[in-house]
Amino acid sequence: MPKKFYLDTSIWRDYFEDRKDNMKPLGEFAFQFLKNCEKHNCLVLYSEFVVYELRRDYSNEKIVQVFSSFQEFLEIVEISNAQRLESRQLAEQKNDSHESDILHAILARDNNSILITRDFHFEALRDIVEIMVPEEVIFD
Repeated sequence: MPKKFYLDTSIWRDYFEDRKDNMKPLGEFAFQFLKNCEKHNCLVLYSEFVVYELRRDYSNEKIVQVFSSFQEFLEIVEISNAQRLESRQLAEQKNDSHESDILHAILARDNNSILITRDFHFEALRDIVEIMVPEEVIFD
């Protein structure tokens, strides 16, 4: 079974914008991560919620263009009503987490994948899912 990774919106934004953080080339880290996923036959997951968040800053054409570059190992996951409800309920319990972040964590967990993100808000969700930044992943 291939390794599976669910990419949070922040990683896609790093890639889309070739972002940098002080000395770190975040866009390059995202690109190399995606290339390594392709090389090692990993599966990269995303959801319609990621697309929704990306649409705030990018056109549908741009999103489709970028995602089509990775279509051989990219897969969309469905969001169930139960997952939405669970994220709402957990958001009420966890004062340090946003409902949207919790939903991403639940989607990663329910799809047996590692959540790849750079957003520090996810630190409070390590009890739900394993979380890494792209450059931490070791490919076999």
